[in-house]
Amino acid sequence: MLVREQAIADYDFDAGRIVPDRLTQPAHRHYLQYAEQMLRVYRNGVDKTRRDLHRAVEAIFANEEDCPARRIDAFCKLLDDVSAFDRDRRGQAAKLRREVFRMAGKKHPLVKKADRLFETEEAQVKAEIAGRLGRTWEEIDRHLFADVIDFHRLVRFDGYPDARALLSRYNVAQVQAALYGAVSMTVWAREDLKIVLRYAKLARLMHTILRVGDGQYQIRFDGPASVMRQTRRYGVNMARFLPALIACQNWRMHARIRTGRRGWMLSLDLTSEDGLQSHLPSPDDFDSQVEEAFAKKWGDGPREGWTLVREGEILHHGQKTFVPDFVFQHEDGGAVPMEIVGFWTPEYLQAKLQTLRSFQDHEILLAVAQTAGEQLPDLPGEMITYKTAVLIKDVLERLKGKERPIPG
Repeated sequence: MLVREQAIADYDFDAGRIVPDRLTQPAHRHYLQYAEQMLRVYRNGVDKTRRDLHRAVEAIFANEEDCPARRIDAFCKLLDDVSAFDRDRRGQAAKLRREVFRMAGKKHPLVKKADRLFETEEAQVKAEIAGRLGRTWEEIDRHLFADVIDFHRLVRFDGYPDARALLSRYNVAQVQAALYGAVSMTVWAREDLKIVLRYAKLARLMHTILRVGDGQYQIRFDGPASVMRQTRRYGVNMARFLPALIACQNWRMHARIRTGRRGWMLSLDLTSEDGLQSHLPSPDDFDSQVEEAFAKKWGDGPREGWTLVREGEILHHGQKTFVPDFVFQHEDGGAVPMEIVGFWTPEYLQAKLQTLRSFQDHEILLAVAQTAGEQLPDLPGEMITYKTAVLIKDVLERLKGKERPIPG
């Protein structure tokens, strides 16, 4: 993602809106050529320094009037993000510098060509230092400032599929940068609700869900300026969540953004019809390692007649909804949802407790980490505690007697 210094947006204070920078097909069609050139710079740039790569990108836009410096910096950041650079991880560069400067200092001052006043030539001293260190000067020069980020050398460029993908990534990245200051985000979703919620959990976003119509749900995410905590952390998490939302269908989003030193509040609105393209594949990740480990242990087949289904049911309580982590479905018709409660933050646990209390009429099996259970002694529902992993035998024991659906 970008940093604030690379963010570009128009602020319409009269309309109360923020509009992130966006490259569009009619106005910026020629940027496809620029993107192809930038990709070529990095593809052919193995062994070049980051500074040289950035200068080459800047040169591409030398005659382009419609390209502010921030946009060029943003492109460089996005290209760097999919690159691997050689770094001085052991502090050898600083040690080498001290040794070289110590030896060169004894010959100071150095000149390109000796004259009557200054007799010591730079080339001669370099050759002497190289001889003492048993290395060529080219090798020494290569590693002398290897701990400086500008002089990190490119070792691999994973790149983007094509020029259009780079421009699409730029458009999304500018929206993400605008979300760093988000106070709240509200999403309206339909058929992809479960995917939206799955990625929201992966982004560690606390949320509440309301059913607002036939098949439509409203998900509200708390932001960094909530009553709980004044921090950018939730805004950054919302930014990380955005590409996943864009990959979904039939959604719209409204965010409240705090801007400037005076804290002006502006709105950011997006829909699935706005044409933004996500770089993410379909979501297969689990919300936590505990969930993933449990699902792998259980496997795809049934155990004692019970089959494990991930996020297989949406529970309703009035206008509120809740999607448990798993649902156990028995071949005789019984269904038991299960929620795994780990330990994230006190705010997360309190929000989880409030949700579970709202749905205590549903027979939800809870698998609770011991550390979380100590913080929440009054959790409603049937509970299993675990230290590091949820044990299958404990779950099967609690599922006994629930093989058939409850009449009513």
